[in-house]
Amino acid sequence: MTTHERELTEPVDLCSPDGLLLNPAARGWSRRPLHRANLQGRFGFNKRWDYWAILAGDLIVSTTYADVDHLGLADVYWADLATSETGGQSIVVGAGEGIALPEEPGTTPLEIDRDSLNLRISDGVEGTHLLASWVELDGNPGRLDVVVAMPDRYESLNVVIPWSDELFNFTSKHQARPAAGELIVGDRRWHIGGPGASESWGVLDVGRGRWPAQINWNWGGGAGRCDGHVIGLQIGAKWTEGTGFTENGLIVDGRLSKLGSELDWNYDWESPMGPWRVTDPNGQLDATLTPRFDKHSRMDVSTELGSETHQVFGTWAGHLVSDEGLALEFSGLQGFAEEARQRW
Repeated sequence: MTTHERELTEPVDLCSPDGLLLNPAARGWSRRPLHRANLQGRFGFNKRWDYWAILAGDLIVSTTYADVDHLGLADVYWADLATSETGGQSIVVGAGEGIALPEEPGTTPLEIDRDSLNLRISDGVEGTHLLASWVELDGNPGRLDVVVAMPDRYESLNVVIPWSDELFNFTSKHQARPAAGELIVGDRRWHIGGPGASESWGVLDVGRGRWPAQINWNWGGGAGRCDGHVIGLQIGAKWTEGTGFTENGLIVDGRLSKLGSELDWNYDWESPMGPWRVTDPNGQLDATLTPRFDKHSRMDVSTELGSETHQVFGTWAGHLVSDEGLALEFSGLQGFAEEARQRW
């Protein structure tokens, strides 16, 4: 294992008993979610979200359910990579107006029914059920019904990134969870996973913490099969630098290999459709994403608040080495990479 980071094996509170400071015992990473995000006070710094993405061949779908203190956000987004068609619906609500997330992810359904968007994310024995209906800008109805399975003994990447005792974030990242269902928009229907459809994978990004007012990050992931093995890539950069922890890991057949080093990212912000190469200085990962589609979003609320993101989707190729010494050369892994620049 190429990490110096402390591995946690028992449940732990993220914060001190008053909810204001980082609990020293919470510093570390785990193979399943163990942190209870008992955040209290410090209004304006707290960020809570669950983000799901479905990688389904020529189709990508995502849902967001977020509370960033000043406002709540919920959306469904889809893109057909073959045609560059996109759609979905998003809503923004005021603080305390119906969007809230539990201290322990997956323990309470996330629901909103407002302004023609009905979204419900719920966890059960079969996995996570994403169910949504909405109205497209052209008036067509949309419907998403997908179950993201939770394989037996599946390991995710869970870690606390500590900028200070006052500012910190717990993230739970899941890659390469099988997904099946359908997306319907108007008279069009996309099958997600299942017989006759491209193999499809679910991606989860959980965030619970207190963030600096301005920060940039990289995040990427991928999933697919290689030589009879299921591969999941979980990679990040920028926001973790200098903290002593990373969100980097490889998931092979459900087993996590934690990477403790900061990865080297090479790409061009001004030309995001060029290659994105990510390498591990210890030699456990060298992967290049060839983009097919750029989801570029920009929002300028004020001089103090705003964001811009290039999130590109395509396929990964490269090689990896697991902690068990399994070396794999892979290509055609469905995936994504992004840089986000946040002022919040």
